[in-house]
Amino acid sequence: MTVTTEAAVIEAADAEFTFQSVQLDSLRPEEVRLEIKAAGLCHTDISVAGGGLPFPLPGVLGHEGVGIVTEVGSAVTRVKPGDTAVLSFTSCGRCSNCRGGHPAYCDTWLPDNLLGGVRTDGSSTISRGGQPLGGRFFGQSSFARAVIADERSVVKINTSLPLERIAPLACGVQTGAGAVWNVIRPAPGSSLVVFGAGTVGLAAVMAAALTPATIIIAVDRVPSRLELALELGATHAIDASVVTDVAAEIHKITGGGAHSAIEATGNTKVLEQAIGATRARGHIVVIGAPAFGATVAVDVNFMMPGRRIEGVTLGDSEIETLIPSIITLMESGRFPVERLVRTYRLEEINQAVADTKSGTVIKPVLLT
Repeated sequence: MTVTTEAAVIEAADAEFTFQSVQLDSLRPEEVRLEIKAAGLCHTDISVAGGGLPFPLPGVLGHEGVGIVTEVGSAVTRVKPGDTAVLSFTSCGRCSNCRGGHPAYCDTWLPDNLLGGVRTDGSSTISRGGQPLGGRFFGQSSFARAVIADERSVVKINTSLPLERIAPLACGVQTGAGAVWNVIRPAPGSSLVVFGAGTVGLAAVMAAALTPATIIIAVDRVPSRLELALELGATHAIDASVVTDVAAEIHKITGGGAHSAIEATGNTKVLEQAIGATRARGHIVVIGAPAFGATVAVDVNFMMPGRRIEGVTLGDSEIETLIPSIITLMESGRFPVERLVRTYRLEEINQAVADTKSGTVIKPVLLT
């Protein structure tokens, strides 16, 4: 049975979102239909809408959804109608990385989440006037009042927290937190520097504050974000619009360079700074996503003393483990995601995009 709903449609690269009536396809056995209550707006959505990442348009984006399950396919076991669920990335569940607990590195991650826009058999989950639209973005396309999601994207939750606080966990928050907890795993007394104090970077700061790391440095160009980083657990803040040699300042603070660095801006010049800010055997984690084809100049001899660069997708997270864990920390007041969030109505999505680009908001969340 098809269902008619409303969605924010992007017609072509650099166009604004328009609010339109669309149709959802009948459920397949492994799919779930949900009524969306809140959906976070992420820089990846903005990059796709701007043409920076190849996704079939016109289409429906959105990959930080949270809502109520209304119908499930015949093979679905994770949730049932009436459950509240977070929608995150999808994965095949069959490849070696999925079986090994690393679904963010699924063999089919790119076509199934970011580039394909259709099911694996080529069919569309969403259409308009009988014409298919690009959909199934991260297994969901949650900029809509109702969605079809892959079961592999769905995480059942049970919390009294407002759902607008939960939506960012689906991508931005778990990316930053997972990079710290799953990948860097700071040792007692270690130092960590985070480049970029947006949603991902501030989530990394909050996560680092719950580890034995004793020096946590936030780097950004917006003073208000640096002030917030200090309130959320950073021990030092560097304003890159004022400090001319950020790497040298980090070496001074840490007494020889940071043990680890997270690049969360997607700016290749910032990544070069992050590499230069580390000490011997330093660990550089790349979670910012520049346009495809971006490259970085690295002095190979500088890398020889054991430094390593590691690209990380979605915090290398297993979503059914990490997302409920963050919610528990939020409920106890130890992971204040609400400090990042500003809400908008779904129809105000273009204003949310503009505010994100201007830096006046950290994490916009759209309410349906």
